[in-house]
Formats: sequence, structure tokens, C-alpha cells
Amino acid sequence: MTDSGAPALVWFRKDLRLRHNPALAAALERRWPVVPVFVWAPEEEGAWPPGAASRWWLHGSLNSLATELERRGLRLIVRRGPSAEALASLAEESGAASVFWNRRYEPAVIARDRDVENLLRRRGLTVETFNGSLLFEPSSLHNANGQPFRVFTAFHRECEKHNPAPLAKNPPLRRPAPGNWPHSLALADLALEPAVDWAGGLREAWQPGEAGARRQLRRFLRKALAEYPAHRDRPGMAGTSRLSPHLHFGEIDPREVRREILALEKGRRAASRAYLRQLVWREFAYHLLYHFPETPEHPLRREFEAMPWQPNPRYFKAWTKGRTGYPLVDAGMRELWRSGWMHNRVRMVAASFLVKHLQIEWQQGAAWFWDTLVDADLANNTLGWQWVAGCGADAAPYFRIFNPALQAARFDPHGDYIRRWLPEGERHLPPIVDHPEARERALEALRSIKKR
Repeated sequence: MTDSGAPALVWFRKDLRLRHNPALAAALERRWPVVPVFVWAPEEEGAWPPGAASRWWLHGSLNSLATELERRGLRLIVRRGPSAEALASLAEESGAASVFWNRRYEPAVIARDRDVENLLRRRGLTVETFNGSLLFEPSSLHNANGQPFRVFTAFHRECEKHNPAPLAKNPPLRRPAPGNWPHSLALADLALEPAVDWAGGLREAWQPGEAGARRQLRRFLRKALAEYPAHRDRPGMAGTSRLSPHLHFGEIDPREVRREILALEKGRRAASRAYLRQLVWREFAYHLLYHFPETPEHPLRREFEAMPWQPNPRYFKAWTKGRTGYPLVDAGMRELWRSGWMHNRVRMVAASFLVKHLQIEWQQGAAWFWDTLVDADLANNTLGWQWVAGCGADAAPYFRIFNPALQAARFDPHGDYIRRWLPEGERHLPPIVDHPEARERALEALRSIKKR
């Protein structure tokens, strides 16, 4: 491609950062004026538009991105969708001849982006897309038979054979400004923040944006990485990276996280390998979503479509409010409501309780997590719930039924986590179901679908 001198649109999506941003770097390397763009079009994300907690985070992350761009003499242009029309209109207004963006992998967004690219190309615009969010393209890995992986260990072995693509460069951001900056909506016009302010706990717990991501990575490397294998399952300790929302919104590249972990590997190989394995689980989630796009709504193991769920609004409400009578489950649900996040060990226990003790379908739990988690990610959310429900790839067997009391004794032995999140007066609520009886009901439900 030759330098045209015309401006280039850089369409920001789940890549809300300036460092190591492949689409931004490619546009800057052309030495053209750059117009950064964000288009709000939740209706184009199919059945999974951003939930309430995600919208809160998105507002903070966009505000951070806009501030950093302004410091460098640029502006973030905010528009509403439809995306294709918004980008075509911006190209006409700014005189842009090209559009750059980093790819997304959710099924509805893949279809949307294909339509956007076709429309822009028909309008005479050049379109270039990049991988800005994963270690590997989901389409690039396959088993010996050329099929998608369905078992994590085999997928992990394949990943170990390859190095991710290099990190994008960081060309200087100061470029000639466009002759005329296009009109932009104010970020507040998108109404991403809640009208009734329930987000106080989220603000206490998180700093959305690229600076927050880098601070969180430094904290993890300095304080928690060395003991990660021993502490990552202990919810009462600060033993995890808490990078999941930053990775979801693309405020940091997983390739940079991997590089920083490997740089500290000497003397702590077991710790670094344990954490890098979790990054590969994230890759596996996207691999599955890409190759099995029906899984956010349907089990990968289709025999589980016949599972005799027992819808119960009273039980579901008790679960969402953290009033099941099982302290570890209730503490987790209170942590989720207060902070928009839940420790992964507790996520597994709380999700298993809903699916197996209460016999409520996993899709209902996935929808609740989608609305309340700041790191709500379609690939990870789907993998996690199908794993717990025993109906996905490499899933835990359905007959593996967590005992919440034993899980608390093992992973929160001193009760630190439960005391933090569950008020003292609610630590002894009567259980809404009896564990042995609930376990037997769950096993009978499994037997019923195996008889078919």
C-alpha cells in the first residue's frame, strides 16, 4: 500500500489501549493523520450486548483512553451505530481513505464485521484488520485430523509448539491532525453509567483503563506471582492476577503479560508456568467459541439438551442475593454484587450449586454473571458454565458435585473470605436445600439423560 496522505480511521473496540495496539501501530506507521473512533452499537452484538457492570467498566476505560489521546494531541470520536454507516460517514467527513481495527471473535460480531468490511470496501475504502487480543488466531490451531480441539491438554500441548506473533510496535503517536476533526458525541451521551448509582463498590475495587491494567500487572508480578500455585485457589488471599477485566477490554495485550511473566521465570518456573497455563485456558475458551458458535446458548454435548431442569424463581433469587444458607456460595455472590468480580474457585462452587444443587439450567446462571461481572467475557463465561455443568469441551463430569462446606474448609480454612463478604448475622442462615438430597437429585437427573 502506498502512502496516500489521507487520514486513517482507527476503530477501537475491545482494544482500549495505546501501547502494543496492532491496528493503531499499523495506521501510525503509514505516517498519515489518525482519527481514533469508538462506535456504540450494542444491538449488533446479538443476544449478548454488554451487561450493566461491563457498561460501567467501558465508560471508565473509554474515558481513560480519551484522556490519553488528548494528551497526545488526538481526539476520540464517539458515535452511535449502526457501525457500517457510522464509519462510512466518518470517512466521508474526515476524508479518510482507510480503516484499521483489531479483530473480535464473538459469533454475532464476526458476522457484523464481515458486513462492515464489505460495505466500506464497496465505498472505496481500504480495510486492514489485526489480532490484538489473543496469543493465537483461533483458526490457526487444529488437531492431527484438522479438527478443532475439544480437550484442553491437547490444545495446551499444541500451543507450546508455537510462539505468539510479536508484540506490535509503539510508533510515536504525535501525527499531523486531520484538517477538520469530525463531530463527536460526549461520552456521557452513551449513558453507560447507571442512572441509580450502585457502582460504589466497583469504583473502590477497580481502575478501568490502560494505566489501571499496567498497575495491576505490576502488583501481581511484585506480590503474588511467586506464590501463585499455592495461593491462587485461596479466595481469602490476594493470590490471583485480577487481570481478567483488563484483558477482556484489551487494556493490555496478553502477549505483553506473557512476556513479563517469562522475564521473571528464573527461580520461579513453577509459578510462571502455572499462570501461563491460565492464559492458555483463555485461548482455549476463544478457540471453542470460534469453532462452536452455538455454545453460548446450547451445550456442546448435545445430550445435555434433555437435562430435566427444575426452574424455581425463589431458589434463583436466593442464589443471586447470596441467601442460600451455604456461606461460601453466599459470600461469593455478595462479592460479585459488591465488586463486580468473584474469585475463580468460588465461581466454580457457586455455579455448581446453582446447576446441581438447585437444578437450574446453566444458561440462567451465565446470563446473571454476564450482567454482573466486570470481566464478563462471552468465551470465558461460556466455557466456565459448560465446564461446571458437565456439558462442554473438557468439562468436569456432571457427577462431580462440589460440597460447599468441604470447599470452604479446604480453600477458606480460617474463614477470612467468608467474614469479609458475608455479614455475621447471615453466616448461619438455614440451607435452602440439603446437600445429600440435592446431590442425589442431580445424579438422578444425569441418569435420566443417559437412559435415552
